[in-house]
Amino acid sequence: MTLLDRAACHVFQPLLYQCATGTLSIGQISRSLREELQDHRNVKPLLGEAIRLDAGARRVTARRPDDSTFDVDYDYLVLAAGMRQSYFGKEEFAAWAPGMKTLDDALSIRRRVFAAFEIAETLPPGAERDQWLTFAVAGGGPTGVEIAGQIRELATRALANEFHSIEPEDARVLLFDGGDRVLKSFAPALSEGAARVLTDLGVELHFGVHVSDVRRDGITVRSKDAGAEVDYATRTVLWTAGVEAVPFANHAAEVLGASSDRSGRIAVEADLSVPGHPEVFVIGDLAGRDGLPGVAENAMQGGLHAAACIRRDLEGKRRKNYRYRDLGSAAYISRGHALLQAGPIRLTGIPGWLGWGFVHIAFLTGVRNRFSTVGTWLATIARSNRSDRTFILGGSGHPEEPYTWESPVHQSNNSRKAPAGSPAPSPRAAD
Repeated sequence: MTLLDRAACHVFQPLLYQCATGTLSIGQISRSLREELQDHRNVKPLLGEAIRLDAGARRVTARRPDDSTFDVDYDYLVLAAGMRQSYFGKEEFAAWAPGMKTLDDALSIRRRVFAAFEIAETLPPGAERDQWLTFAVAGGGPTGVEIAGQIRELATRALANEFHSIEPEDARVLLFDGGDRVLKSFAPALSEGAARVLTDLGVELHFGVHVSDVRRDGITVRSKDAGAEVDYATRTVLWTAGVEAVPFANHAAEVLGASSDRSGRIAVEADLSVPGHPEVFVIGDLAGRDGLPGVAENAMQGGLHAAACIRRDLEGKRRKNYRYRDLGSAAYISRGHALLQAGPIRLTGIPGWLGWGFVHIAFLTGVRNRFSTVGTWLATIARSNRSDRTFILGGSGHPEEPYTWESPVHQSNNSRKAPAGSPAPSPRAAD
């Protein structure tokens, strides 16, 4: 078995926001695939990004980080490429509003959030300082709620007594969503309770609005009803509003002659195989069937199902249809407040918080990561601090790695917009 991955590591995405806000390190929410699979000698992990599919030859072409390519032949192919952040056709927003899908995203957001407080400390009171102490979050789903709550908790607890010129507690966190409530996948009573907790924490909730512009120094939102636009001055915008298929998934759907929905999810048969291609399975976020949710549990169950189908093929048995078992949903809001929804069970407050913690620890890979994460959480509860707040600003002295809080996409965006006769910033090395 060959396992092709563009980062050669497993990342537990539900805890990326805790890495981004300094609670956990990247090592606590990720693990090398080679280390994870070292006892499975029949599994060969390979580093590479799938870029091309030849369905007739049953071959996938992958790109190495140095831009060279190699081929991987297959008898069965399981597509589990996941989704990426969607900007709904406004790709230019990505220059100023990073998403939350990868370790790079988490480290970029960590740099932006903590650097914002540091930069504000160097500025006199006024509009410019206020921009740096204003944080906008687009999207009121679990990730948006979690990151918004964490920034306010960070400002009011961990950073509260560490600065001399600014009061971190004055930081504004604005949460924008096009619906009428946060956490729409949860029961209305739970989402209403979450909204109250966020409001008490100091998060400003704005519903029924769409983001119409994102730029270096602000964000513009438009009311869905009145159509009126409102500008907010901010230097930190975080995007959690939507997802779409990665480019390879779109290419694979075209090559396989499979239909896909607006987000790029590929239509599959009841056994998760692609129509007309029983040797190709699509699992996780990419599987477009019966409203399957884009959650980790669906991907895990889908992987087990695809493996069972292949095993039954080899044994000459008939495949079974995929049946997703909803084990519930959980969302963290702030210390002592979380939601847990599993069938008839509805937990909030401290019971929900404890249940949330148990569920996430259970799904982390590696015993060491589990114990380390529990220890870090206990220390955070006891001391209100964040142990992994280090961020990288560049400044190695190399002209292509300037001293800046901006990411590579910001640098290239600035270069395109630099006025004639002015020096364009150098592109920055990857985080």
